[in-house]
Amino acid sequence: MRQVTVKNIKIGDRNPLVLIAGPCVIESESLCLDTAKKIKDIAAKIGMPFIFKSSFDKANRLSVDSYRGPGLKKGLEVLRKVKEKLKIPILSDIHCQREISEVAKVLDIIQIPAFLCRQTDIVVAAAKTSKVINVKKGQFLAPWDILPIIKKIESTGNKNILLTERGVSFGYNNLVTDFRSFKIMRDFGYPVIYDATHSVQLPGGKGSCSSGQREFVAGLCRAAAAFGCDGLFLEVHPNPDKALCDGPNMIDLKELEKLLKQVKKIHEYS
Repeated sequence: MRQVTVKNIKIGDRNPLVLIAGPCVIESESLCLDTAKKIKDIAAKIGMPFIFKSSFDKANRLSVDSYRGPGLKKGLEVLRKVKEKLKIPILSDIHCQREISEVAKVLDIIQIPAFLCRQTDIVVAAAKTSKVINVKKGQFLAPWDILPIIKKIESTGNKNILLTERGVSFGYNNLVTDFRSFKIMRDFGYPVIYDATHSVQLPGGKGSCSSGQREFVAGLCRAAAAFGCDGLFLEVHPNPDKALCDGPNMIDLKELEKLLKQVKKIHEYS
């Protein structure tokens, strides 16, 4: 398996399990800084490499009234402050080509959202930055369908690729994780990340917005570590029930340390 390096963090090829975590969307500068600092401290205590994530814009919302975030300019300012003050790598997602040149100045990892993973122009343009590209596998894709997307990125000469499993559509308003996809995608030669919190999302479960079942996150994380993944992607919030986006599937910050200790042990013995 190819090893992908983000700053001083090595992902894949039997390196330690990496944590990609943070609030779903930027709600405020203070919340991002405070949450990132607390996650960093927890990860350091456990000995787990940490990459902060949060979205400056959640464009793929079901309702026009859903909270989307502060937008590109203000959002990148917040992410830049988190990066510089806490000295940690940053991941965020893009939704159109015109954002790419700006995000490349701040982000260490550019994420292609699941709904956009087959959009060739966006994928190729992001890859041309030479940044690490994290591709969320669409809920509508079989795991082997990720290979043509890998080829799009590789066509630019960029082989800094992460693949993220985030569940697959299982009837209406439901997702399920097929752990076989981990091996199938890892066999393409790149690290596989498990997005446990989006995998318990219930798309459109509240009618005009998504719901979720965060009570299943911990069990799925343990299973993923046992089956074989190279990192965990977790949306974490100090008060998920008050979060402005994706609260039902985010985990509470106070539960993070216990969970990470469990998955680290499982990963080390798997």
